[in-house]
Amino acid sequence: MTKARLYWLCQILGWGSYGFMQVFFYSMAERFDLIQAVGILYQVIYFIGTTHFLRGIIIRLDWLNLRLPHLIPRLLFVTLVLSILNYVYLLIIDFGTHTVSNTELKLFTASINTVIYWVIYFIWCLFYFAFHYVQRYNKSLKAETAAREVELKNLKAQLNPHFIFNSLNSIRALVDENPRKSKESITQLSHILRNSLISDRKKLIPFTEELKTVMDYLALESIRYEERLITSFDIDRNSGKFSIPPLMLQTLVENGIKHGISNLKHGGEISISTSVRRKQLQLQIRNTGQLSKDKNVTEGFGLANTKKRLELIFGELARFEIKNENKSTVLTTISIPLRDGATIELNE
Repeated sequence: MTKARLYWLCQILGWGSYGFMQVFFYSMAERFDLIQAVGILYQVIYFIGTTHFLRGIIIRLDWLNLRLPHLIPRLLFVTLVLSILNYVYLLIIDFGTHTVSNTELKLFTASINTVIYWVIYFIWCLFYFAFHYVQRYNKSLKAETAAREVELKNLKAQLNPHFIFNSLNSIRALVDENPRKSKESITQLSHILRNSLISDRKKLIPFTEELKTVMDYLALESIRYEERLITSFDIDRNSGKFSIPPLMLQTLVENGIKHGISNLKHGGEISISTSVRRKQLQLQIRNTGQLSKDKNVTEGFGLANTKKRLELIFGELARFEIKNENKSTVLTTISIPLRDGATIELNE
């Protein structure tokens, strides 16, 4: 069941139950008749409409992310206004049905009824916010669990014997030919291994850290592929303010080399570029090759889990897409939002 359907089901069942309670109490007092039934129906419809309006305010003004000291006064004020309007609405109905009494026009009666409606609205708010807080907490737990599982599996893939064997062979070949380069390559390999080992402890890492790991990875791969692998970077200076899932970029780069460049006789190029627009990091990875029509490749482990991790951590604010940009290039695009509390000077 979708969230929208669940919301409307709760609205109808909740306020419908309130209406049946009203019918029950009026029946017990032997005051229930057709006019009362119509009045209760109008009241239930009014409550559904006004709480739906209140929900719109909460979402539009982002009250779900407010702290309690800032949230409570806002809710008290809005629900008080709705309660007063509710009583006025019922008076209009009574005037229309000629059932209004002098008692209902007294300030004391109006105040008591307004407070009752105020409490009803506030209880609705408690249920609404409790549902979202519990849902957010569960989503956070799922994100953390899934991220750890993915990172551990990525760790196994990253530390596979073939990668280590190839890297060590490449470094060994450099020891006599270029000792300085071999030392640098050993440092790069150790950096990759260290980051892989600690990645399972973090849900997000700074983009600059992930980029450093990728640059080390590409440097090692360049030793093996030599002139068959060309790399380029075009990084927006504001990219460092963003955080991304660990090993995500590295997995996508490795995917581009494995399924694209390594299969080409003359090799190819892989480029990484970023731009920042409206507090969103736009990350693009281009690699020579063509996206396979085989679902085992296009929906493989690395790509499927990249989508899943982005969805769990950022929800609908993140975007992932991979496609053939032209006949010789595959384009992977990722959009990631700026995390709460971070500040950035954007160059629009």
